[in-house]
Amino acid sequence: MARMFRVLGFITLIIGLMALAGHMTGMALLFFAQTAMFVILGYMNLTERAYLLIFWGYMIVCFVGFTYWTFFEMETVF
Repeated sequence: MARMFRVLGFITLIIGLMALAGHMTGMALLFFAQTAMFVILGYMNLTERAYLLIFWGYMIVCFVGFTYWTFFEMETVF
């Protein structure tokens, strides 16, 4: 399970680099912070249960944040 957090760190690093290449600095910094978090957690050697709880907490925060952003912060096109 620790290796999967390092893989998530690699994936978020690639997304952050693509965002930086596309001049989206805010998104790039967000993904670089996620990269650091995933890599650090990957090397902490926690139990599998702890990794699952951390991952589900991360997913809940991301989904709630994305839903808030799409409903209240984005401008409508219509």
